Amino acid sequence: MVRVLLFCLALLAAGPAFAIKPFAKYWARPDTLGLKYQDLTLTTPDQVHLAAWLIEPTAGVPTQHTTVVVAGGDMGNMASNIYTAASLAGAGYRVLLFDYRGFGHSDAFTINQNYLYYPEFATDTRAALTEARRRSPGQRVGLMGFSMGSLVGSEAAATTRCDFLVTVAYPANPQNVVSYYQRIRPERPIILPADAAYSRVASKVKCPWLFITGTDDKATTLADTMTVAQAASRRQRREVLPVPGDHQQSMGAFVEDDTAPRCLEALRRLLAAQPTAQKG
Repeated sequence: MVRVLLFCLALLAAGPAFAIKPFAKYWARPDTLGLKYQDLTLTTPDQVHLAAWLIEPTAGVPTQHTTVVVAGGDMGNMASNIYTAASLAGAGYRVLLFDYRGFGHSDAFTINQNYLYYPEFATDTRAALTEARRRSPGQRVGLMGFSMGSLVGSEAAATTRCDFLVTVAYPANPQNVVSYYQRIRPERPIILPADAAYSRVASKVKCPWLFITGTDDKATTLADTMTVAQAASRRQRREVLPVPGDHQQSMGAFVEDDTAPRCLEALRRLLAAQPTAQKG
């Protein structure tokens, strides 16, 4: 219960949804929760340095031989995801958390908070995925993205070797997200990147994909998620797991006591048919 309360307080402190709001200071580190980890510095192809934490599975837990790269949302920094990392580590997964440029201790980056996301964040996510694979030979390596992180995560999965993709509160229809916030928050418009090509991204994701969506999410709706999932070809394995709550509440899908077991089981099923290591 204390874990869930602290997680919720961290979300509330970050502010409203869909407003890029990076924090420089970490409110906690993995060892705050007793997690074994390494501090890393990743370098992107455009020579930006990103802070990262590589967290090992909990001692004594059977390993899943799987590394999960977590692409966080548009607020806070990678410390916002340490409870999710603890949940995954407790289930035997290795976890890589990282900060986008302009977030946490990564290199500075000028940000207009009204943007839905920046294409550079997809570059950062690809760099994290590539580094995780380099450090995890013989393991499955995939992505887990939350909100904005699920959007840039899908772009990374579509263009980089990725064994699986899990998205929580995926903006399946960004134009609908923009329209929704224009209605409820007209004083603060959301800006879409000019070169965005959303309609082509989902079709290019070939790895197994698990969508986790809040049943009461009015921004990234279950209906929009189902549309993308159902558009998959026969060779594209896609599963949808609805969880109770709105957009903000769904961020705790792998943390809250009533949803974490279901989400971990859905992840286990997604990986069940996947070999430990795939050929690219």
